Amino acid sequence: MILENLKGYNVILASKSPRRQELLKGLNIDFTTQTKEVEEIFPSSLKPEEVAGYLSELKANAFDEIQENDLVITSDTVVINNGEVLGKPQDREEAYQMIQGLSGRSHQVITGVTIKRKDLIHTFSSTTEVTFCELTEGEIDFYIDQYKPYDKAGAYGIQEWIGYIGIKEIKGSYFNVMGLPVQLLYQALKQI
Repeated sequence: MILENLKGYNVILASKSPRRQELLKGLNIDFTTQTKEVEEIFPSSLKPEEVAGYLSELKANAFDEIQENDLVITSDTVVINNGEVLGKPQDREEAYQMIQGLSGRSHQVITGVTIKRKDLIHTFSSTTEVTFCELTEGEIDFYIDQYKPYDKAGAYGIQEWIGYIGIKEIKGSYFNVMGLPVQLLYQALKQI
């Protein structure tokens, strides 16, 4: 293990996301997964750029009875398009509307990450700007029908077909758009 300071910790990734699990594995950290049910609701008074961090911390606080050697990592990703926070689409129509709204425009993807120990809670976030080219109705329909992006903020996965054909430019971390800003997480874990 490269992060020697994590020896002795029971690292828990609080996420069902296969993408986040894959990214954390890429850091060569031994971990288990465990989730708690959390209603992902945020106060309307929050600025859009604060939502991901708020939701990440909400998920971490659901782990209220952790052991001395537990280290919990939670995260949440939101897409902000024209000042509106886009979460996960509820159905096909909403997915279509989200992607159509992203077509030909730039938007921000923000992932909030929280690291929690019994004596510490640390939250940070990462922002990436993503620009889509103009997408046709047929391309949007194909993507939704083939990839069913209902578990993804903004109704798309950058690592999937639509990212290959539709994303013209990104400014910031690619992995952040996938759901976990691994470089920032690695730096934060070095400080634990």
